[in-house]
Amino acid sequence: MRRNPFDDIEELLDRVSRQVEEGMGAGGLQVPGSVPVDVVDAGEEYLVTADLPGYETDDIELTLSEGTLRLEASREDESEYAEGRYLRRERTRTSANRRIRLPDPVEEESVSAGFEDGVLTVRLPKVSGTDDSKQIDIE
Repeated sequence: MRRNPFDDIEELLDRVSRQVEEGMGAGGLQVPGSVPVDVVDAGEEYLVTADLPGYETDDIELTLSEGTLRLEASREDESEYAEGRYLRRERTRTSANRRIRLPDPVEEESVSAGFEDGVLTVRLPKVSGTDDSKQIDIE
């Protein structure tokens, strides 16, 4: 009995799909130039933590638009070395970025961020359903 060649293709696609899902779940798939992040649903807020070693606060731009948090970091090292000459130079300009889609709306006015020891922490309070709710009287 001949084996259907499409069975082999389907099996391969299933295997690749499982590997991608496992890699994403473990944080194993890292796109070059992207910032490694942790996103935690802490009940009343989302907590985003990003590693940005070597950057300063002024190097980081953080924006929130339409439920997506955008993080961009860029730095340029000094163009000259005061006490000698370069034998090799690879650290001239470094940039990194990341976009994080939030599953639920957040209170944009209440978002806060801190940066300490190369770690950026962003707190994004969720929109509470009680603010927009209205008591309905039954007649």
